Formats: sequence, structure tokens, C-alpha cells
Amino acid sequence: MTLHLKGDLCRSIRPGDAVAVAGVFLPVPYTGYRAMRAGLIANTYLEAQCVEQLKQQPSKVLNSLESVELEERINQYNQDDDVYGKLARSICPEIFGHEDVKKALLILMVGAPTRTMKDGMKLRGDLHVCLMGDPGVAKSQLLKHVSLVAPRGVYTTGRGASGVGLTASITKDPHTGQMTLEGGALVLADNGICCIDEFDKMEETERTAIHEVMEQQTVSIAKAGITTTLNARATVLAAANPAYSRYDTRRSPAENMALPASLLSRFDLMWLILDRADPELDAALAQHVLNVHRISSSTSTSARFSEENLVEPSELRAYIAKARTFTPEVPRELNEYIACAYAEMRAEEAASENPHSYTTARTLLGILRLSEALARLRFSNEVVQSDVDEALRLMQMSKVSLLESRDNRGRTSADPISEIYGIIRDYAIRSGSQEVPFQKAMRLIQPRGFREEQLRTCLDESSSLNVW
Repeated sequence: MTLHLKGDLCRSIRPGDAVAVAGVFLPVPYTGYRAMRAGLIANTYLEAQCVEQLKQQPSKVLNSLESVELEERINQYNQDDDVYGKLARSICPEIFGHEDVKKALLILMVGAPTRTMKDGMKLRGDLHVCLMGDPGVAKSQLLKHVSLVAPRGVYTTGRGASGVGLTASITKDPHTGQMTLEGGALVLADNGICCIDEFDKMEETERTAIHEVMEQQTVSIAKAGITTTLNARATVLAAANPAYSRYDTRRSPAENMALPASLLSRFDLMWLILDRADPELDAALAQHVLNVHRISSSTSTSARFSEENLVEPSELRAYIAKARTFTPEVPRELNEYIACAYAEMRAEEAASENPHSYTTARTLLGILRLSEALARLRFSNEVVQSDVDEALRLMQMSKVSLLESRDNRGRTSADPISEIYGIIRDYAIRSGSQEVPFQKAMRLIQPRGFREEQLRTCLDESSSLNVW
């Protein structure tokens, strides 16, 4: 449909905005010889009278913070000790579990500041996340919800997206006959989030068009006499199935992912979600689904959010808009800590026979971006060690499903104390150190599903036996 905007309505919207337009539906008047041959068929257009933004942009959201009530609520959320978990639980609350996945999506929406060096080189601040897992683990629902909550979000699927459909295409104007340039999904999602579902179903030639966007955040075009560069400062959130539809634990992670290393290294978080049979979790999931169906038919959305102590999407959007105004810096004291953590990740990957990720220098930049995004959530301009620890924990938890399935398949059941002792002992032997910090021990055992109480029990028993 052709839309005509006149007067003050001109330039009130941008490509990619979600708007509601009210206007008058009119036919295009013909004159002269064309009017004689037109007959009863006429082209139509909509003359807009009112344009309403369905999702406010970050700048307008910040202007709306002048509302005293909304600003007080946001400051109240920030003072809450569990604001990180509360905001994460507010993302798609109908989906059961996936607490760490929702935390990763919250950090993705907040992002990190973009750095511009003195020589003009830019270091991107947008985070890229790929959710890869078995069918039926709610990947598409999470993507759809993020595209709706984000101030600027574009949703597309792998089968329905081509290379030019994602980047830009050259078309011929029907009236003037000149070649025109039309932006694709990644260009329309500039300064927003582009959600790509069925990422594994895309053709390899079409998937390579995303490489430049994910790192340089530009789209270079050289077609039909048009040579230009378009901005595509978009965050990519992709969802994919393994190569064999379901994750095959008998094959290596590289065979299951079936994505090139050049693409995997561009994702800050590669989240593996496996559908494992667990009687307790399955019963809790069924109970949650039944409750959602029962409550959705009898209770309004706002009442349900207040009952479950969650944040409504409009307030979440305003909180994220205020968090993005901060520019956190990494202090010099954390440089050695982050460098040692990165070196350990590289050493563990080199010692593994079948590494499930590709740890490169981009991984180090990903740790910095995750840490800065977590500092933004606290409304802080300085990164602390707890932010770095949480970033490293998320990177390890992204492969927790794979580690648990491998452990269940390859190891006999043992008591948690012995397993924790074996994990810490193996790390000490591998690193050649006599001491293991408590926080490092926590990062070692958490991906295996152990808790802090179990670690303290292991330490107490080992101390009583004079083992440590």
C-alpha cells in the first residue's frame, strides 16, 4: 500500500519503525488520456492524518522519564539487590526455566558502548548471541518476544531470507526507471536487534553476507553502478537447530553445530540448549504450562505481572534505555585478572580432544562487552570484578547442557563431594599451582551443576581429613 505523508508528518518515522497510521483511503486521480482508458480500476493510496509509534525509540523513552512515577519505579528497581534476576525473569515469563538464557538476552538488549579509536577504527559494542538446541525448547518464542520488547527489532527466518534480503537489494523504480537501493533486514534494524530464526536453514552463500555486518557493522554494496556503504549497527540474535535436527552426543560439537569457525567466533555467546529427560523438570514444566493457560484466560496481563513481581515490557524498555546512557570503563586493576581468565580458557580448549567452542581474541572482546553491559545494568560507569565473574560464568553456563549430557553418558554416578574434589584436583595438576581461589573453584564446578553449599561441604570434609 502506498502511503502519503504531508506537512508535519513528513520525516516523523524512519524505515524499520512499527507504527499505526490513521488516514483516508483514496483513489489516484487520472487526467487526460489516461482517465479515458482507466475504466473502473484505479490505483489507491492512503493519505495519512495521524501516525502513532507503537514502540518508542530510546530517545523518546528517555524524554518520557520526566514522568515522576516512571522514574521513581526505575530507581526503585535499580536499588533492588536482585534487579538482575528480576529483569531477566520479566523476559517472556510464559517460558519455563532458561534463567541464564534470559539473563543473556537481557544483556544483549543492554549492550556495551561502541569504542572509536584515534585512528578511526571502531570496536563494536553490540553483543551477538546464537541459541542452538533441540526442537521444542522455545527458541523461536524467545526471539519473537525480544523483537517485540526491543525499541527497534526486526524478525526474519532463514528460509524466507536471502542474502540481498538481509543486507540490501538493487531495484528498478517503476516510474523513473532508475536503479534504487533498498535496505534489507539488517539495515532496517540499525541501532536495534535483528532476530534470525532457522539460522541453520540458510544457504551458505547467503549466510556469508552476515559476516561483515557482525564485525564491521556495515554493508558494502557494489552493484548496477551503485557503490556505497550502509550502516548496519545491529545486534544479531540467531536461533538454529543442530546439524542432525537433534543434538547427537556421540558426535563432536563441531559436527553437531555445522557452522564455520569464522561465523562461530563472531558470536559472543553460543548457547547450547539440550532437551534431556528429567522426571522432576518435566513435571514442573507441565505444571507451569497448565498454570499459564489457566491464568491467561482469567487474569489481565498487568495483574499477572504484579502478582509474580515482574517488570512490564514498557518499564523494561525504559530501564534499558536509561542503562544505555552509561559508558562504563574497565579499571587497570582488572586487566591481569581478565587476561589470566582468557589464557585459562585457551589452555582448556587446547587440552580438550573435542572443544565445543572456538576461543579467539574475539572471545576476549566478548568478555569485556559482557562485563560492560552488566555494569550498565547497575547504572555504573565502572566495571567491577563481580561483573567479570558473571560474564565468565555465562560463557561457561552456555555449554552446561553439553557437559551434563556428556557426564551422564560417560561417567558413573558418584557422590558430589568426590566429583568436586576431582574437578579441583585436575585443575590444580593441569595449571601446576598449589592454591585455587574460591571464586575460580566456583567457576569450575557451576557448569557441572554443583552449588556453593556442596563446595563448602567438600572443603570442610577435606580439611577434617587433612587432604587440603
